[in-house]
Amino acid sequence: MVRPLTAAEAYLKEADELLEKGKVEEASEKYYEAAVEAIKILAIKHKVSAVEEAEAKGDWDLKAIYRAVSELSTIYGERVVLDWSASVGLVTADLSGDIVKDIAEYVRDLVDTSSRGLTSTLA
Repeated sequence: MVRPLTAAEAYLKEADELLEKGKVEEASEKYYEAAVEAIKILAIKHKVSAVEEAEAKGDWDLKAIYRAVSELSTIYGERVVLDWSASVGLVTADLSGDIVKDIAEYVRDLVDTSSRGLTSTLA
């Protein structure tokens, strides 16, 4: 069965396109959004307590995202923490296109991990 892209996959695709056009700042923001969405997907998939926190507040704030990353690290190990930490750098520093391209691989790892187990996507 074919499915539409997840929000994480859509942001990742858009970020890749923006980076290809040399729009580094916009690409960085989209990569970060892809990472946020991937964390949400993983949190929901694994039913971590951060999901309840976000539902109670009616939104995912940074505290809930960071809690989800912490809880997901018990499942995925430090990899999820490293991937998340790299993605945060995308919106907190003025980075060159080459560095953003390198960091995008950490985001891609998060997005790929969040997509595992889902049926194939419409690209």
